[in-house]
Amino acid sequence: MSPPWSRSLEVDRLADGGADVDFAVPLAELSGLRSKRASVAGNVRGRVNFKREASVAVAQLAVSGVAMLECQRCMRPMQVPVDTVVRVGLIASEADVGRVPADLEPMLAPGGRISIGDLITEEMLLTLPIVPLHGEGEECGAAPGVVPERVGEATHKPFARLAELLKR
Repeated sequence: MSPPWSRSLEVDRLADGGADVDFAVPLAELSGLRSKRASVAGNVRGRVNFKREASVAVAQLAVSGVAMLECQRCMRPMQVPVDTVVRVGLIASEADVGRVPADLEPMLAPGGRISIGDLITEEMLLTLPIVPLHGEGEECGAAPGVVPERVGEATHKPFARLAELLKR
């Protein structure tokens, strides 16, 4: 049985009823996020409030938690706190983009249906860093200016024989 946050929901019915949906989601289970960020882990929780504004279904998504990513400098796990609130206008087709009020971000809900997981995935892709790195003041296992070596990988030096070839 699939988790509740992965089920497709009818946007219009939720918006017309002013529904609130609470969720707790392991980030590693979001296939759309996992395909873009292979090493993502952690959990987020929050609430989605559906309503209607200017004849457009609106979802206000509040997400908090911690994402675990791999630092691209030292290749060790790092925590990225997540605490965000966003409002999106849910539209059935791209032709409806013009109906979305200017203060809302449009989001496609094909056939008028969307899952909570889709909403979370979209927000995490926008919130999480493209290249995760430990910040200043955080302990990073890489020495400054040093690129970590991968164990068992031979170093390829494409210009090692260049001086020899130029002497010919």
